[in-house]
Amino acid sequence: MIRLLAALVLAAPPPVRGLAVAPHFESGLDLEGALARVDEVAALGATHVSVVVEWAQEDVAATAITPFRYGTDDTRVRYVLRRARELGLQAMVFPIVRVVVRAPGQWRGTLVPADREAWWRAYRRFILYYADLAAEERAAIFSVGSELVSMEADGDRWRALVADVRGRFPGRLTYSANWDRFAGVPFWDALDYVGVNAYHELTDRGHAEERELAEKWRTLREGLRAAARSAGRPLLITEVGYPSLDCGACYPWDYTRDVAADAEEQRRAYAAFARAWDAVPELGGVFFWVWAGEGGEGDRGYTPRGKPAAGVLRGWFGAPR
Repeated sequence: MIRLLAALVLAAPPPVRGLAVAPHFESGLDLEGALARVDEVAALGATHVSVVVEWAQEDVAATAITPFRYGTDDTRVRYVLRRARELGLQAMVFPIVRVVVRAPGQWRGTLVPADREAWWRAYRRFILYYADLAAEERAAIFSVGSELVSMEADGDRWRALVADVRGRFPGRLTYSANWDRFAGVPFWDALDYVGVNAYHELTDRGHAEERELAEKWRTLREGLRAAARSAGRPLLITEVGYPSLDCGACYPWDYTRDVAADAEEQRRAYAAFARAWDAVPELGGVFFWVWAGEGGEGDRGYTPRGKPAAGVLRGWFGAPR
């Protein structure tokens, strides 16, 4: 423990250091609870908070994208953004598309809209709605998309959308590429950050040591650094996280496996990330996924809330102990 704390004290986190909160889809959370999540993020020493919002389409072939769950009322989103500002946190508004009905292997990265023109009209409406909200609530960063792998080849459409967003939102822009598809995004030069959801597989066995996980991250990070240098943009890790599961660092993108809860595995993965990304010049920022749910040692999900990983964040972010 002394060795871990010493390493974290020496670490230099990036300028943007934050966590995601999810006012649209954290079930059972009232407004008071949503605001408390932001208070807790600030107490960890974060500089930023990612406010996740979502609309949905029925399946991968659908062309309509409409409000989903709390997306019919963005009151709590606005209050969360205002609370962040009151606490001195800057915010990123982070829209994602939920696919309601999915066959095996289908997700928002495999969309095949029956009418591509109609899908883009619907997607533009979704993104500009939240670009306006982000501008009104004085967010600092806005993401124009997340993990839409099969739609990324439409570079001209993305560039037109980015131009439209810039006409409404004065802050910095990113797109959130999937961890295994970030190098080929053709419109990085239109944005301010190269954004990546970094769910890279760090090991093939449970209980891997922190040192081993950090060494794997040092190898993996070189591709991310190269992409940022090639685009001439800082790297923004828009999501990174680990479920509190046995071998959670093996498959960070899969929180559904029926295995034992393991908060210590999550802690080691968080600590390895902090060690590997210490003082990396290309790294402009990172948002950890996700500060939501009750948390605690028996929780199997991504949240570090009430778990040893929260202590890693507190140390790396430099919060008072």
